[in-house]
Amino acid sequence: MGDFMKNTFFWGDSSSSMQTEGAWNEGGKGPSVYDVRSATETTSDWKHGIDRYHRYEEDLDLLQEMGLNFYRFQISWSRVNPQGDGEFNEEGLAFYDCYIDAMLARGIEPMLCLYHFDMPLHLAEKYEGFMSKHVVEAFVTYGKKMVDRYQGKVKYWVTFNEQNLYSTPLALQYGGTLKTGNTPENIHQISHNIMVAHAEIANYIHDTTTGQIGGMLAYSNIYPETNHPQDVLVAREWDEFINQNLLDAFCGRGYSHQVRQYQKQYLSLDILPEEIAAIQRLKSDFLAFSYYCSGSISHKQIPDHTAPNYYLTFGEVENPYVKENKWGLGIDPLGFRDIINKLYQNYHVPVFPVENGIGVPEVWNEENPIADDYRIYYHEQHIQALFDAIQLDGCEVLGYLGWGLIDLPSSTGDMEKRYGMIYVNRGNHDLRDMRRVPKKSFYWFKDYLAELKQGKQEG
Repeated sequence: MGDFMKNTFFWGDSSSSMQTEGAWNEGGKGPSVYDVRSATETTSDWKHGIDRYHRYEEDLDLLQEMGLNFYRFQISWSRVNPQGDGEFNEEGLAFYDCYIDAMLARGIEPMLCLYHFDMPLHLAEKYEGFMSKHVVEAFVTYGKKMVDRYQGKVKYWVTFNEQNLYSTPLALQYGGTLKTGNTPENIHQISHNIMVAHAEIANYIHDTTTGQIGGMLAYSNIYPETNHPQDVLVAREWDEFINQNLLDAFCGRGYSHQVRQYQKQYLSLDILPEEIAAIQRLKSDFLAFSYYCSGSISHKQIPDHTAPNYYLTFGEVENPYVKENKWGLGIDPLGFRDIINKLYQNYHVPVFPVENGIGVPEVWNEENPIADDYRIYYHEQHIQALFDAIQLDGCEVLGYLGWGLIDLPSSTGDMEKRYGMIYVNRGNHDLRDMRRVPKKSFYWFKDYLAELKQGKQEG
């Protein structure tokens, strides 16, 4: 597959703690904002995940059997510090000691993510999460503790999963607020506070360790619906406020001038000189992103004077040129290649896709492997797009990680929206036996990676 196969290329999986671990009230763990959410008719609660807390050895064996050599996981902040800003929990830390050691014993390189939306409940109830500078300080204390403890075993780090989501209306939910109003001012304050927290941890890693860290976005191309200048304008402004502003900061260029101009003109934010100085010191060893689909936007339904952070709320439209799935997401491998190029050609640092996959309702007949040819097709097309970005376009890419390659509840808690190449026998309201059952895609990916490895050895 070309020169890049002569070097280590990472093939792996990604997941979060609240979607996998379960054991919500075991091992000294404190409650997070997810632990207190109830199940609905179409979603599960967050108390059990896929019971990885007790089954991680089995799951890592399956990832190793598939041929994977990389795993991006997340530490639960409230498992290692039950209050979030209090004493650390040695039993929780010991769990992650064993978890990381189990990865390394199987030749699986760990990437540690510090936050994936699951704010410790205490910090949400008392301080409104990342609206508070106190919570930023608590996060930095937690993050530095993790860096100090695991720097000898973990080389790759991410602070915040999909950090650009904190520049959208999702900022209030994912930032751990409970009562804060959904306003442009609050979104921009949360986004800034989180960038400060990222900068403090990234700078600490670069100052004290040999580890690598990069910013991470949920990156989707948002195409203008037509060549109408207003469609082109809103698509560009969305990208500037949601993606480019953070990418520039990740790479030491500071915030976007357009975004700062908007903030000075319309908002009153608590931004301190020392925080800007920390952000200006930033550098990224790689740029990470998740990718599932692309989108499309029209200016027609966007009210006048709407903040760009809300454009997609009003202006998102269906793109007839990409294949839609059950959830209305545009499946677009060429968009994947385009994003890799935009990141690498603009910033000249390695690119790392750390989530990619397709969620589909599936039913197992308790006998034969699920024949998920659609998943094989999806991953095959996206991997080919990645190879094209490397071989034809000259991009430097560190690896390719799927999302939830062992089934887990979706981001909304829907266990029936399955991303995995391995089926987990549980539903939204019936935990059943949680047996792990490889799907057809598991054997495809295993053979695919074995062939690549063989080709590398022969080359």
